[in-house]
Amino acid sequence: MKSKWFLATLSIILGIGLTASLTFPKGAGMPPQITAYNGKSFKGSQDPEYISYDQALREYLVNRIQQDFGIALDPKKYSGFDLLEIEALFKCKKSTESYERLLKMFPKRW
Repeated sequence: MKSKWFLATLSIILGIGLTASLTFPKGAGMPPQITAYNGKSFKGSQDPEYISYDQALREYLVNRIQQDFGIALDPKKYSGFDLLEIEALFKCKKSTESYERLLKMFPKRW
């Protein structure tokens, strides 16, 4: 009787572990130049550490958008947070919508 419960518990734990491992894409972790800022607080948008974080984030997201959607964006024209929103919109866009229409919603930084 105990072995029956043990096997049931073990298979549930293995099933949860297998499901969790399949949900995370392989090699999709953030690069070290971005994860180095995990948990840090910045004094403001002019803080040199924030500027380097934002630059690393923009470079990473521009490369990922280029790779996933084939759209080349200039990392100097959008903030890191704008690029996160752009990527999310590209993932959710309808097949009839154009990428340019979605990009018009974001102000470009010069």
